[in-house]
Amino acid sequence: MKKRILAALGVTGTAAAGTGIAYFAYRKAFYSSPKRKENIYKLPDGEQYEKERRVMHSLISEMDMIRYEQVFIKSFDGLKLAARYYHVSDNAPLQIQFHGYRGSALRDFCGGNKLAREMGHNTLVVDQRAHGKSEGRTISFGINERRDCLSWIEYANRRFGKEIPVILSGVSMGAATVLMAAEFKLPENVVCILADSPYSSPEAIIRKVCGDMKFNAGLMYPFIDFGARAFGKFDLTEANPEDAVRKAKIPIMIIHGEDDRFVPCEMSKAIRNASPELIVRETFPKAGHGISYVIDTARYKEVTGKFIHKCLEEYYGKHKADEKTMIS
Repeated sequence: MKKRILAALGVTGTAAAGTGIAYFAYRKAFYSSPKRKENIYKLPDGEQYEKERRVMHSLISEMDMIRYEQVFIKSFDGLKLAARYYHVSDNAPLQIQFHGYRGSALRDFCGGNKLAREMGHNTLVVDQRAHGKSEGRTISFGINERRDCLSWIEYANRRFGKEIPVILSGVSMGAATVLMAAEFKLPENVVCILADSPYSSPEAIIRKVCGDMKFNAGLMYPFIDFGARAFGKFDLTEANPEDAVRKAKIPIMIIHGEDDRFVPCEMSKAIRNASPELIVRETFPKAGHGISYVIDTARYKEVTGKFIHKCLEEYYGKHKADEKTMIS
């Protein structure tokens, strides 16, 4: 009897320790504290960003000074989600822009939003759940965020009309978000996706970051996965960009810095290879994570501009053809 009791206590103790590690992993990887203050000027650590600090701070300040409308919607699971709406002109194409993990809308899109405005596009610059003015305490690496993407599309179509072309754009986790949203049946006016520095799957990037932090990924990942399920109430295996693009129906452009030390450039290559007929991929030498625009602004404008212009031309051409068919 004594041995059985000791054995039971041992199992209980092991389970408690495992749950404790899983909770620690959840707090470290997925939890966003309500006390966390957003600093739009805070850049990631490392010399890649330090060299571009002046330029990026200037772009952030420029974007923050522009007049915008604060808008809110409800998510599929009842959270209040926020975005800034920047109006350029009536009936213009709309870009919906999604920032990265523990990032901010202004920091991650200080370049991409300027480019959109220069193209004459209106923009919805989203605070992802658990960031900025949006509610939520759990960051789910694009799993729940991809459904938020659908909610923002629905909001845009209700407000601006289903005939206004929509471009989905994301950086880092935001790029993974818009790529994973491509697995759903999107409205016909969603014309293309622009994904800058996406990871191939939540699991792949988590394992990579574990290695960066000197943790044994093989040992830690099961606890991280359990923490996501038990405390975050989401499943890391529910979706991933590599699988999602195989179901996509619209053109996709992937941008990636060749010197990306956070999300390896090979990850976006794997995504591109999953659907080569739909995906165009452009890499930028010497560019770090999410800063290809800053490193080579002229080329970034050129390749993204040509891609988006082509997608819009095809949409408007088809739209006019459909209108003629309806009239006749």
